[in-house]
Amino acid sequence: MIKRWVIPDIHGCINTVTSLVNELIKPTRYDELYFLGDYVDRGPDSKGVIDFIRALQKDEYNVTALKGNHEDFMVELYDAEKRSKNAWWHNFGNKKHKAWVEIGGKPTLASFNVPHIRDVPEDYIEWMRNLRHFVELDHFVLVHAGLNFKNENPYEDLRAMLWLREYEIIPEKIRNRRIIHGHVPVNMELITQSINNKVYKFIDLDNGPYITGKDGFGNLVALELNSMEMVIQYNMDM
Repeated sequence: MIKRWVIPDIHGCINTVTSLVNELIKPTRYDELYFLGDYVDRGPDSKGVIDFIRALQKDEYNVTALKGNHEDFMVELYDAEKRSKNAWWHNFGNKKHKAWVEIGGKPTLASFNVPHIRDVPEDYIEWMRNLRHFVELDHFVLVHAGLNFKNENPYEDLRAMLWLREYEIIPEKIRNRRIIHGHVPVNMELITQSINNKVYKFIDLDNGPYITGKDGFGNLVALELNSMEMVIQYNMDM
């Protein structure tokens, strides 16, 4: 039977995600792998994480990679730096760059071995730019952050899918599907509860793999949608 695995925020933890996929999940080319975004920043090897996912795609594994807010941020900053000859864009880029460093952008540049984001190879930027925002499955909606249910059509607000942190779910607007997302790190207890109890209208799979020294955090998890089996890989990078 084909398995369907959902993997949340990786944040540059290349050894952790390769171990999760290769040693615990062990997918066949018929299985479905859904990545929920935030491949970059915070951890030591953002480039390696992107290379790993792109290699799976090239090897014809059934991979769907969604965009996270950190990819969105990188693309926006890259565009700003490329247009920096314009004074307004230059000021905008400086502010964005400072904010990016604060959310873990420095090790991302180091992983690409470049001094400025404008020096990141363009094919990586275009790969991030063109990532999907959401996936609708039979019983689930997969998205990085969430959906804006204040809209009549929650799927129209693409920015909310990348950045939204708090929202009230109206299941009828998404045909009573449950939302599976990352973006906001939560402890293993909440992850387990939301998987096992259908009272929860959402499943947040982000355990903050880059978080160290905090009980209940610091793992990369994956959820198999047919069996609702969860596998857990402790952080091997930080």
